Amino acid sequence: MVPILAIAFIVVPLAELAVIIAVGDLIGLLPTLLLLLLVSAAGAWLSKREGLAAWRRFQLALAEGRVPTVEVADGAMILLAGALLLTPGFLTDVVGILLLLPPTRATARRLTPRLAARRMRRRGRRVVVDGTARPAGSTRVAWGQAEVPDRPAPQPDRDPLA
Repeated sequence: MVPILAIAFIVVPLAELAVIIAVGDLIGLLPTLLLLLLVSAAGAWLSKREGLAAWRRFQLALAEGRVPTVEVADGAMILLAGALLLTPGFLTDVVGILLLLPPTRATARRLTPRLAARRMRRRGRRVVVDGTARPAGSTRVAWGQAEVPDRPAPQPDRDPLA
């Protein structure tokens, strides 16, 4: 965790500063600042547009009765892209724009679980998600009739409105 934080808070800002200085030397100070502002404004607009589209897909998935996993992942990546685009710097802008592109988000959705699993294996940990506190493999999901018959609602001990 510490190397990731070191990269995020030390290496990335230094790299951004180096790129901004290099671009400033190449095209001048004022054009560099205007380009940074233009990319941030365009990124905010694109993030809003893609975010609203992801929100509509999220609502549609809920209305259709499906779990909106893809839509939630897209929303998280769009949120990250917006934050990166609003951060001054060309490197974060490139990553932010890439995260706004649907093909790149689809690739990231496919790769992220693999990377997380590989990282957990490297640390020697095992993660089991089955929705219960029971040991893994003890939960069986079946579609169709409920296994537990309908029970009558419990009678309250007292009238809650009295």
